Amino acid sequence: MSADLKAEEGRQLPPVPSLEPLLDCASTSDHGRLDRSLRRLELFLSLLGFHQSSSVISLLLCFSVFLLLGVAVPVASVYLAGCLERRCEVYEVGMFELFVVASEVSLAVVSLACVSVNLRKYGVRRFLFVDHDHGLLEKFRDQYSEKIQAFFYLLFWWILPCLVVKTAREVIRSLYTLQDSLWVSVATLVASIVSWTYLTTIFLSACALFNLVCNFQVIHFEEFGRLFERDVDVMHFLEEHVCLHYYLSRISHRFRIYLLLIFLFISASQVVTLFQTTGYSGKVNFTNAGDFAVSSVVQVVGIILCLHSASKISHKAQAIASLASKWHAMITCTSIDPSQLGLTNGFGNSQAMPSGLLVMNYPESDLESSDNAVVQTNAQMAFYLSSYHKRQSLVTYLQGNPGGITIFGWTVDRGLINTIFFIELSLVLFVLGKTIVFSTK
Repeated sequence: MSADLKAEEGRQLPPVPSLEPLLDCASTSDHGRLDRSLRRLELFLSLLGFHQSSSVISLLLCFSVFLLLGVAVPVASVYLAGCLERRCEVYEVGMFELFVVASEVSLAVVSLACVSVNLRKYGVRRFLFVDHDHGLLEKFRDQYSEKIQAFFYLLFWWILPCLVVKTAREVIRSLYTLQDSLWVSVATLVASIVSWTYLTTIFLSACALFNLVCNFQVIHFEEFGRLFERDVDVMHFLEEHVCLHYYLSRISHRFRIYLLLIFLFISASQVVTLFQTTGYSGKVNFTNAGDFAVSSVVQVVGIILCLHSASKISHKAQAIASLASKWHAMITCTSIDPSQLGLTNGFGNSQAMPSGLLVMNYPESDLESSDNAVVQTNAQMAFYLSSYHKRQSLVTYLQGNPGGITIFGWTVDRGLINTIFFIELSLVLFVLGKTIVFSTK
């Protein structure tokens, strides 16, 4: 027996497998998913010419590709698709298509110039504010990856229907402007579609990229709003909001020129489009003016993406003050309940104090105990009032600093959108008054 016991004691049990490698693997997998999403986004932006390297060769290559696909190809396709026979009266090569090409090129140039400068200066991570303090937190990784995936879905589902309409228009035009050589017509058709897709993808990608940056900040503002449900120090609220306010100011600074320029270019394009279509004496149909419809839809989609994302983050920032006021009011009203006086702890939440603590009956001879009770009550009241004033100062700060996306001081919210709408409506009515004349005969 003793020999058997010694043999059993000499045996070593197999080691218990640790769960730490599995947890590290899961964390690495989440982190790798975010890295893959960012690398895919960076590759996509590099292919479009947004994210160039600092070398001169890279800049010249991107510039040459843009001149070839964005300028030379569409202009050449317009002239090659010209109707050479008098029977093609439904189609007229002129300022219609050349103006559409000019508006598309100008918007693409603005998008490339404004976005590429920031990407080359900050990089993709700093440009999107996916830094070490926020982007690597486990609770934000999945949301960041989903937003980047939504970026590609957004581009695809907006470009696809416009591409279908553009292709249909080019096919119909080719039937009316069929050249002597079939290959010339097919090459013109393909070149026109490719150049349009290239320019449209550049413009909508810049708009969707601004939408992505704003959506990342929406995640942080929603997380900040959930802090009011926890035991958090008032100073922590202040520090978090100062950080978020700083991020919004940086986003506004980086995109304000871009937002202003695309608004001006799109407004001018729409006004000239209306002038040309309403003032044209001939027949306006899908064949000779179909590009106006497609171009206008793309431009409206781009400006809506920018205004919607900017107003969304502005309203999220402004709603924080309302949420803080509600939080402060609930704590204050709970504290002054007649049955109990709430005292706030160091985190700003109420703690119940017995109602008999403030009013107690002591014998007149027991002066020492009475004095001690008054001192204790005054200290607790001072602590309560100090916490109250901290919460009140936080609410006052949030009301005075709502934040949001701004363009040279103007906050992009519902008020600014209403102003833009009435400006555009005034321009439309002005153009219609100058071009449409009803005969009294």
